[in-house]
Formats: sequence, structure tokens, C-alpha cells
Amino acid sequence: MDDMTLPPGVETAEAQEAAGLRSRAGDEAQEADGTLTGDPVRAQVWPPTPLTGHLRQLEAEAIYVLREVAAQFERPCLLFSGGKDSIVCAHLARKAFTPGRIPFPLLHVDTGHNFPETLAFRDELIEELGVRLVVRSVQDSIDAGRVKEEPDGDPSRNRLQTVTLLDAVAELRIDAAVGGARRDEEKARAKERFFSHRDGFGQWDPKNQRPELWNLFNGRKLNNEHFRVFPISNWTELDIWQYIAEQRIDLPSLYFAHEREVVNRDGILLAVGTYVKPRPGETVRRERVRFRTIGDMTCTGAFRSSASDLTEIIEEIATARITERGDRADDRRSEAAMEDRKRLGYF
Repeated sequence: MDDMTLPPGVETAEAQEAAGLRSRAGDEAQEADGTLTGDPVRAQVWPPTPLTGHLRQLEAEAIYVLREVAAQFERPCLLFSGGKDSIVCAHLARKAFTPGRIPFPLLHVDTGHNFPETLAFRDELIEELGVRLVVRSVQDSIDAGRVKEEPDGDPSRNRLQTVTLLDAVAELRIDAAVGGARRDEEKARAKERFFSHRDGFGQWDPKNQRPELWNLFNGRKLNNEHFRVFPISNWTELDIWQYIAEQRIDLPSLYFAHEREVVNRDGILLAVGTYVKPRPGETVRRERVRFRTIGDMTCTGAFRSSASDLTEIIEEIATARITERGDRADDRRSEAAMEDRKRLGYF
């Protein structure tokens, strides 16, 4: 694609970004609701790296979508899991609105079964970005009787977080929840539009979505409805890793090869820890592994790998024969596991 394919107003994004790096110490920042924080706006400066080929087009498209969110909605948020896709979305949001802060908060639905490395990285990134983090806990939903823990020795809370997310949307009156889902991840996500409509119950109907022609996004909704917005829909896993490499984006150490104790459970290597204990007959082994996705420890599988830097990871992904979510136990429960969860309001 050449520059002529860029959406209107996006072709000069790099020039705007460069100009935006100049100091704005006298300005005041605003929260998502428009109230002044009183804190000076700090120019968000990171190592400038020129993008190559299609990555420039993908970045411009994502920035355009993020700016449309800020223009069309009153109370948007960025769903943040601490995984590579949500980290890239946060990076794109910083680029889209520099030199100011990201004009909406980050929302993390905490399952309570997160990897410690993910939470530590999340807190470091929030401090670096200077944005507001909102956390809602699945454990609070369980304690309130809103959901019930699965009757299992190592229960997954991946499905339970749907209720916590919808409760947060209602409580915070969120009208657009931006996320890092991509169409290449899973067949249900391949049906998503950039602006994905949710009804008053937070449910998704893939047959009732608005057409998106000529980069026109329809954000009209009723008062009790909201949208999920996916600015990196057109990216692939390989695009994500190439972008991370070119932009020198930091990631949790889980994505790189390291030694860890694991158990093989139904063909999936699960990390042994606080939330995953070996069952009778299972053998704990110390393996050199890494993760391609990061989620609930009880359902996110590792795989054997020696890729310890971005170049090696890109080479590994380029030749991989297993899909990115091939080691997710929650996606193996049925052929339509993801779509069933999404229809109920899952991310």
C-alpha cells in the first residue's frame, strides 16, 4: 500500500508526532470526563524509529480509529490485560494523542489468577504513561455472589470475568471499550468490525453489526448500549512482533524463553505456581519455555522455545504451525468456545 491509501487526516501523523514532542509545560492535563487534573502535560518522548512498509499503514489506521473513539464517545476506556496486544494499543494511544496524555483510563479486569510478572509490568507501564488505571476484580464478583467459581481443583476464571467486565461498564458508564483483539487470533474474532456494537445486556450479535465503508465508523447507540473497539483488527501476530521490534517496546519477561516448572495437562504445558498445583499422576518438569499469549495462569499454556530475543521470536512465529491460541485451555472446551463467551459479553 502507498501513502494514498491512508485514511483522511492520518497521512501526517508522523509529522504531528514529531511536532508534538516539543515541551508543553504550561498546559494542563484533562481526565476522560474533561476535568482538569492540575498536573502539567509532559511530552511523551520515546526513541523515534521509522516504520517500514505495511507497518506504517497499520499504525496509521489504528491511530485513526483511536482518534475516532475520542471524537465520538464520551466515556471510553482501554481494556488492558498486560499482554502484548494491549501493550501495543497503549503505545498507539500514546502516539495518537501526544504530547498530551491518553484521554481515557485503562481498565484491567483482574481474574486474581494473573502471572506476577504481568502485574509488575502493568504497574510500571502505568507509571511511565502517566494514565489512570481502573481495576475491577473477579474475586469481588465471586464474593458478591454475582458469579460462582468452577468446581475444579484449578478453576479457570476466564469465563467469569465477563460479568466483572459488564458490571464495570455499567458502573463507569463506559460507552466504548477499546481492546487489542485481532481478526487472525480466532475465527469468532474474525467476524468483528472495528466498532463492534453491544446491546443493553452487553451481548454481541455478529449478524447485527454496522457496515464500515470508506473508513466511516458508526458509533450511534442507545443509552444502555456500548461498543467494543478494536484498532488493531487487521494486524497479525507477526505484525505485532515486527512492530514491537521496530518501536523497541518493552514486554513482560514471560514472552521470552526462560526456565520454569510446568506440568503437562491434556497436552498443554501449564506453569506450576500458586494457582496451578500438580494433580495425582502429573510430573513436574523444569522446561525452557515461553508464552505467546498471557492470561489466566490456569488456562494459558506455555510452549517449549529457545527464542530469547525479538529477532528469534519473529523467526519462530514466521515458521509456526500452531495458532497463537492453540495452547489456551479455555478455547479447547468446544469448537465455538470463544464465540459462546463473546455472545455473553466476553472481550
